[in-house]
Amino acid sequence: MSRIRVAVIYGGRSSEHSISVVSAGSVLAALDPERYEVVPVGITPAGQWLLTEADPSSLRITGRTLPEVEKGTAVVLPADPTSAHLVSVDAAVGMSVLESFDVVFPVLHGRFGEDGTIQGLLEMAGLPYVGAGVFASAAGMDKEFTKKLLRAEGLDVGEFVVLRSAQAWSLDDVASLPLPVFVKPARAGSSVGITKVTDWAQLADAVAEAFRHDHKVLVEAGVTGREVECGVLEDADGRPQASVPAEIRLVRGHDWYDFEAKYLDDACEFDVPALLPDATTAALQEAARRAFVALDCAGLARVDFFVVPGGASDGGDRIVVNEVNTMPGFTPISMYPRMWAASGVDYPTLVDRLVQAALRRGSA
Repeated sequence: MSRIRVAVIYGGRSSEHSISVVSAGSVLAALDPERYEVVPVGITPAGQWLLTEADPSSLRITGRTLPEVEKGTAVVLPADPTSAHLVSVDAAVGMSVLESFDVVFPVLHGRFGEDGTIQGLLEMAGLPYVGAGVFASAAGMDKEFTKKLLRAEGLDVGEFVVLRSAQAWSLDDVASLPLPVFVKPARAGSSVGITKVTDWAQLADAVAEAFRHDHKVLVEAGVTGREVECGVLEDADGRPQASVPAEIRLVRGHDWYDFEAKYLDDACEFDVPALLPDATTAALQEAARRAFVALDCAGLARVDFFVVPGGASDGGDRIVVNEVNTMPGFTPISMYPRMWAASGVDYPTLVDRLVQAALRRGSA
């Protein structure tokens, strides 16, 4: 039997470019070469598409140096459902049809990758792909609408205020929120552009920093609780299954889970699975599945929570949904694959299940 050709698209024109590159290295290494023929496609920070010869071992963080897409043959993907091919636009190669493929794994985080844009291109091109569709990707990327949809589902999302760059705002708009607050771009990830504000005198600078990354900003009330995540993965019948939850604990040098703590400073320890009461674990898993369905996700998602011990009205643990990530990190330290490994699904099997789910949806 011929192998399935998988285009792994990574990098991208977003502030999370380097994390996408690292994630892609892990996915490329995990795809079984006896079943899959990989077509690696990198997108530069400027947005140029390149057919690469990516060595998975080179797609990693070295010290504090972040990798990025730089070299390859310039290509484009036509939005033509009659031909799933990359077309060379490289002067050295000339205009020609290059690689074709059966399915796409868009290992892209942030804008132009996780926000419904590339999903729309792949829909137009008639290509099956891993992960959420256009709507769910856009809704999951936009924290305002994530929270609105989850709140409509009856899930606790905490208190927040939305600011827009085109509209005047003042301290009065947010002063009802208790300090500390977190100021963040509405459509970014990996903690990029986020500031913890402990004094209202810091607010203007924090909002300005967030506006550097997006024209819409969320100011969220801080929740004092345990940071817990839960993975969701579709089974063979398309039903969302929840992994064991995992807890992130900051142990050195940081007072919140920022970019440096996540990727550069070895500042965290992880409990996989999280050490929680059985009832809290079950409630988290149910909330993760409900969030997945509320956003109309597909394939996979990682749902991030705060767990406040004894904070619920009935004296139980309060469970607050923080975010829904429709294409969570796949780096060697990323929580999504680690949670599924602890749930009995190892990394190669996880990647295989995601690709197979995409192929089933594409043939439906």
